Amino acid sequence: MYFLTYEAIKDYITDNGAHPPTIMGTILAGGATGVANWLIGMPPDVLKSRLQTAPEGTYPKGIRDVFKHLMKNEGPLALYKGITPVLLRAFPANAACFVGFELCKEFLNFLFPKQKKVTEPVTA
Repeated sequence: MYFLTYEAIKDYITDNGAHPPTIMGTILAGGATGVANWLIGMPPDVLKSRLQTAPEGTYPKGIRDVFKHLMKNEGPLALYKGITPVLLRAFPANAACFVGFELCKEFLNFLFPKQKKVTEPVTA
């Protein structure tokens, strides 16, 4: 989902790949990808953290018990506790990641350019 989201946002910014992304386009697409990734991934991460930090035996059925307890006592918004600092970090961290990714891709394409296939004419 991570790279799929990045490519979808990048395609939107570049009019379906009509032109290469600018550095700002890459920053926006990468940052938005990180935010989307954490919006989807935060609830399971909260459940995992609650399970890991609870005293042993608190949740005998594992994640299912954590989820039931959290919904009953705190409500669905508790699945997003701590999201603000996570999103504040996600945008610049993922933007930098994808800027590096695009620069590496350009460098590798420079080192190893695509070779055009030469087709020989068929003679009868």
